[in-house]
Amino acid sequence: MTAERFFCADDARARGDALPGTAPYGLVWVLVEHQGPWPANGYDGLPLDPVAKALLFEAASAVRARILLIRRHGRRTGDPGPRRWAVLRYDATGRHRQRWGTWERDEDLARAADALGAPGEPGLPPVVLVCVHGRHDTCCALRGRPVAAALSERWPDPVWECTHVGGDRFAANVLVAPDGVYYGGLDGASSVDVVGQHLADRVHAGHLRGYTDLFPAQQAAVAALLARHGPAGRHAYTVTGTSRAGPHWLIRVTGPAPRSAAYDIEVTTHHAPPHRLTCNGPAASTALVHKVVSIRTV
Repeated sequence: MTAERFFCADDARARGDALPGTAPYGLVWVLVEHQGPWPANGYDGLPLDPVAKALLFEAASAVRARILLIRRHGRRTGDPGPRRWAVLRYDATGRHRQRWGTWERDEDLARAADALGAPGEPGLPPVVLVCVHGRHDTCCALRGRPVAAALSERWPDPVWECTHVGGDRFAANVLVAPDGVYYGGLDGASSVDVVGQHLADRVHAGHLRGYTDLFPAQQAAVAALLARHGPAGRHAYTVTGTSRAGPHWLIRVTGPAPRSAAYDIEVTTHHAPPHRLTCNGPAASTALVHKVVSIRTV
């Protein structure tokens, strides 16, 4: 008898796994266009010149940047033209910065390494990254590709497919960078609505995993305010205080002008029972859950 195939995203949705508080921390991303097959471990597995590969890896590690492979939806190995690279940098002022270039030889990636030491250009439109990394996790490909197709049809310029961004069970996952916003549990229709609202600077709570400049409990607190008061701009809410006593957090958040109200939000953290959290990993593991228990206007 053949065992039923396991899909981590189906399992997570059946359990009702919470999205808020699950965005990985990060402020800098390096994008490297690669049209060929993506190794399971992404950039680390590419057969590049060892010196050039290590140069970019070490420069990225020095600033805690994450390297993601990217490609256009529908492109195939052998498509003509140079490949692109980018360095995307979050800025708390909202003046997020980007620097783009091209590469044809492995040695050209040194330009991306150099760009990690430069500020970059502000004011460019954000990049929409859709995880479709099937060799890392089956659900990322099965759920990510329809989202990449829908978003690419609507916004062909800023949308790229990318390697693993974290949170396989929340596929389809979208990272908008350098804004530093993660969305999960998307399909074709919902992704067009969510990304369209984001590009209009209206972040909704419904599919929000979190902001990458915040820690998980802080992400959950901001998501709770968005759920209560409705969508708001990426920088409308500011975390102004955080204290912790064991699993209990108190997060103070200031809301948008003109009222600029302050809120004290209590968040508790606990470990969920062990489950399989990825398609390709048979072992069960536990995840932290961040639950908002109260919101008080100060």
